[in-house]
Amino acid sequence: MKVLILTVGTTREPLEVALSEHAPHGVVFLASQQSHPVAAELLRDYGASFRHHTLLLEDAESLLEAYQKALLALRKALEWEAKAIVADLTGGTKPMAAGLTLALTGRGVVFSYVGGERRDPKTGRVVSGEERLRLLEDPTARFGLREWAGFTRAWNALNLGMALAELESLLSRPLSPSETRFYRAMRGVVEGLMEWDRFRHGEALERLSAHLPVALAVAEAWGHGGKVRVLKGLEDLLPYLKSIVEAGEKPTFSLLQDLLANAERRAALGRFDDALARLYRALELAVEADVQERLGFALKDPRTWPEGFPESLRERILKPRGLMDLLDAAFDLDLAFGQQGTLAQRLYGEKNRLQALLQKRHGSILAHGTRPVEQGDYERLRDFLAGLDERLRPLPPWPLF
Repeated sequence: MKVLILTVGTTREPLEVALSEHAPHGVVFLASQQSHPVAAELLRDYGASFRHHTLLLEDAESLLEAYQKALLALRKALEWEAKAIVADLTGGTKPMAAGLTLALTGRGVVFSYVGGERRDPKTGRVVSGEERLRLLEDPTARFGLREWAGFTRAWNALNLGMALAELESLLSRPLSPSETRFYRAMRGVVEGLMEWDRFRHGEALERLSAHLPVALAVAEAWGHGGKVRVLKGLEDLLPYLKSIVEAGEKPTFSLLQDLLANAERRAALGRFDDALARLYRALELAVEADVQERLGFALKDPRTWPEGFPESLRERILKPRGLMDLLDAAFDLDLAFGQQGTLAQRLYGEKNRLQALLQKRHGSILAHGTRPVEQGDYERLRDFLAGLDERLRPLPPWPLF
């Protein structure tokens, strides 16, 4: 079914041309207080050949009302299960035409306009009988504006899979060389972030190092400030990623802060069970990173242990029965090496509070129960860690559009 959405002015002839050329099965008239008699005349003469519905504007010079009525017209066309929708913006006031265009661009609607070269020098109207209908391309389709808007929404929602799909849709269109270069580079950037989010830091650094400079260079050449801001923000985060990669298998505070940032992204998606589980792992990693930084060996790798390492702690460190056992063992290890006031010792000193904060994690589906973790459960532990030591704060978040 083909539906024509028709703005109605006080001149009948161009509207008749639109009805004749499009031959619609349904027509939605957008008329004003002044032009509704013209719509009535058209219905009297042609209404038997199509379904029809009329929407009346109280203020023909209101862009907002025209926009709202155009959306209602689109809804009516969809209720009729239209397979093709044409919006003719010839008649009516300029705000009516503008509202129609603003409301329907990017929605798969074809636009049309009835004009002509020969015009009355007094009125400026096309001479009767000289009207010509012209189909107008939706510019948002040509320039991929809808897909880019979808990409930015997906990016901001941390839905990287959908962001990648929107880029693939853009790349399937006819593009200029610079557009092709930019969108391909952005695809590499998104793939790099996906690797980063999976803790595959080496692969992430490789992709981002290759594609981020290209995307940034094109965005700067275009003068697109929003794109430049986001890409420069990502560029500022690369040193953190590089330090994680350079550390290899060593537990470091950079890796810990990245884990905390990952938890923040899970929380932003409402996945508080996953976020709290990451904080639990962050507590273990905090002990390991603290020992690595102060004593120079990996707590979980006996090959790195120095002479004089207490053998009595081997099993307690390598096979702890839980986080509290690991904190207890790390506390004794620090005593054996004459260390005082360490992060591990401070965490052990907060043992009772930590147990209370982690109780929700233990009862979640990711541990030993089925109760969901709430936002406050996650935030209380996150804030406790951030207040305990500045090294227990997440990396800066990925920038948003």
